[in-house]
Amino acid sequence: MPIYAIGERVPTIHPDAYIHPDATVIGDVRVGADSSVWPSAVLRGDYGAVIIAESSNVQDGAVIHSTADLDTIIGSWVVVGHLAHIEGATIEDSALIGVGSIVLHRAVVERGATVGAGAVVTNDMRVPAGALALGVPAQIKPDRSHEQIIELMAKVYVDNAARYKKGLRRID
Repeated sequence: MPIYAIGERVPTIHPDAYIHPDATVIGDVRVGADSSVWPSAVLRGDYGAVIIAESSNVQDGAVIHSTADLDTIIGSWVVVGHLAHIEGATIEDSALIGVGSIVLHRAVVERGATVGAGAVVTNDMRVPAGALALGVPAQIKPDRSHEQIIELMAKVYVDNAARYKKGLRRID
């Protein structure tokens, strides 16, 4: 799997995390216990840090980047959907970032919130706890997200990562 240091910036990956062999991790990227990073995802901490806490997942093709001024922080039990892009933002615990969505600089997605598929959370925007953000630019729908369902979805990926660690093998 391509895991790279750049200068003094070196990834720190918990031994209980799972990084798929086709994911790319560069620089100051910290991945917590039971978190997983899936095929074609790119986590690039070449300027600032990318921090992923415990039991979160970054699904296929997602791009997580930081800037020289802004770290990207992803809490515990977070689901980052396929092809999502997060840059210089904070995603609090038990949130969901939907397929193909974008979360930009200084945005905060609070605990248990959902960013819907294809939504764009613009610079400095806040998605309140338990809310749903939909559209381009995202519009807030209060009390439309379900933290417990997000955590169940995250648990599916914790279990799948264990399955992959044990049974994935290349056959070409």
